[in-house]
Amino acid sequence: MRSITSFMVMALAFTFVQSAHATYNDYLIKLSKTGLKNKAQVLQQFEMFEVGSSRMEAEDVTEEWIRIQNIKLSTTQMKSLSRNASIEYIQPNYRLKLINDFKGTQEQIAKLQGMKLDSPIAIEDNPAIPAPVTPIFVGNDPLYNNQWGMVDNNVAGAWSQAGLAPIVVAVIDTGVDYTHEDLVEVLWRNQLEIPNNNKDDDGNGYVDDIVGWDFVTDDNKPYDLTTDPLQMLFSGGNPGHGTHCAGNVAARAGNGKGIAGVAGVHNIRIMSIRFLSEKGQGTTAGAVKSIRYAVDNGAHVLSNSWGSTGEDPNDPDNQALREAIAYTQTRGSLFVAAAGNGDSQGKGYDNDTSSQPAYPASYPDDVIVSVAALDSNNNLGTFSNWGKRTVDIGAPGVVVYSTVPMNKYTDVALDLPQFGIKATWDGTSMATPHVSGAAALLWSKYPNATWKQIKDSLLQTATPVNGLRNKTVSGGKLNVNGLMGL
Repeated sequence: MRSITSFMVMALAFTFVQSAHATYNDYLIKLSKTGLKNKAQVLQQFEMFEVGSSRMEAEDVTEEWIRIQNIKLSTTQMKSLSRNASIEYIQPNYRLKLINDFKGTQEQIAKLQGMKLDSPIAIEDNPAIPAPVTPIFVGNDPLYNNQWGMVDNNVAGAWSQAGLAPIVVAVIDTGVDYTHEDLVEVLWRNQLEIPNNNKDDDGNGYVDDIVGWDFVTDDNKPYDLTTDPLQMLFSGGNPGHGTHCAGNVAARAGNGKGIAGVAGVHNIRIMSIRFLSEKGQGTTAGAVKSIRYAVDNGAHVLSNSWGSTGEDPNDPDNQALREAIAYTQTRGSLFVAAAGNGDSQGKGYDNDTSSQPAYPASYPDDVIVSVAALDSNNNLGTFSNWGKRTVDIGAPGVVVYSTVPMNKYTDVALDLPQFGIKATWDGTSMATPHVSGAAALLWSKYPNATWKQIKDSLLQTATPVNGLRNKTVSGGKLNVNGLMGL
C-alpha cells in the first residue's frame, strides 16, 4: 500500500526525457498498413531479442503504435527492423520524470540521517471516488487574496463574462486529489459510464472511468499520491503536482472554501489523468495514451505541465509523442504546454537557439500554446525558458498558492531553516494551468470557436511587459479580463 503525508513538498514542476544514451528494454513500434494486417507475425520477429529469461510483453498504445518490453535492440538492429515493410518506425519508449527532484545536498542528507520529519498518514492506494456534488454559491473564497496571480488578472471580475457552455480541461500530470473539497465540485464525470459496475459501458476501452484514468497503475482512480517528505529529500518524488495544477485551472469559485481557479465557475470541469507516478516517473507510452484519452473523451483543453530538455540527435525522434500532439490538433482540442524550467542548474534559456529546447513546448505544431513563468513584478522567473518564436505567453509561475492533497492549500512547500532548505511552488508548470483555465473560460463564452481562435485570442490580448519583450511570441502576460472582453 502506498501512502501520502500531511507535509507537502515543493512543486517539482517539470519533467524530462532521459538521455537517449540510456539502456532500454522498452520500445514503441509503429506498424505500417501491412504490419497491422500481420501483427502476430510482426511480434514474433521481436521474440528473438528477448532479454535473458524475461518473456517479451506487448501492448497496444494506439491503433498503429505498440509497446514491446523485455527486448534489447542495438542501433543497427533498430535501423534494420525499420526497413521491414511491416514496420514504419521504431523508437525507445523514452522515460519521463521530474526534472527538479527536490533533494538535499550531501551535507543536508547526512544531517537528516535518522531524523523523522513527519509521520506519514496512511491512505488507501485508490481512494473512493466521491459522488457528484451540486455547486452552490455560498460566498467568497477565503484564501483568494493569497493567489497573487488571480488578483493580478482580476479573474473574479472576468467571471461575469463567462458563458454556460460545458468545457472540459484535462490535467495530464501526476493525478488529482479528486476528494479535495475545492475540486470535487468541478470534476469531469463520464456520463456514459455507470459507476462501479465493472463494465465498459461507453465502449471506450476503460472500465468505470468516472473521473478519468490512471495510466501508471492502469485503473480508474487517478489519485495524486505523494511520497513521504523524508524519502523525497533522499530520493525525490511527487509532492502533489497535479493537484496544485488542477487548483490553478478551476478550483471552485464562490463555494466559501479555500481558493478559486481561473475557470472555477459555471460548467467548466477538470478531467483527471495520471501518467507520472508518486516517484515522478512515467513513459512516452503513458503520455500518448493520456493525450488520446483526453481528446477522445471530449477534453477541449489539455494542460501539460511536463516535457523534456531536448531530444538526443543520435537517437530516434520521439515520433509517438509528436503524433499524439498532431492528433490533438486534428480533433480540435488545444494543447497548452510548459516552456521549461531551465538547465540542470535551474537557469532558464532560449528555446529558439538552444541545442536542447524543451519539448513538447518547442514542437512546431500550431496547436501548442507554450507558457513561460512570471513573478509578481512581471519579471521572467530565473528558471523559466523563453523564446521569441517558440514560447507564446507568460503567466504567474513564481510562489503560486493553490490546492494540494488532503484538503490543503499552500505556496510554501518545504521550510527547514535548520538545514537551509526552503522551497516554494515555482515553475512553468504553475504558469501553464493559468493559461489552460483562461482558454476554457473563453471557450465557455464562445463554444463554437476553434482552437486556433482561442489561441489567437490568448496572444492578442496579452498585456505587454518588459520581462517578456522580445522573449515570447506575444511579448506579454496573460490578461484574463482583456480576453473575456472580446
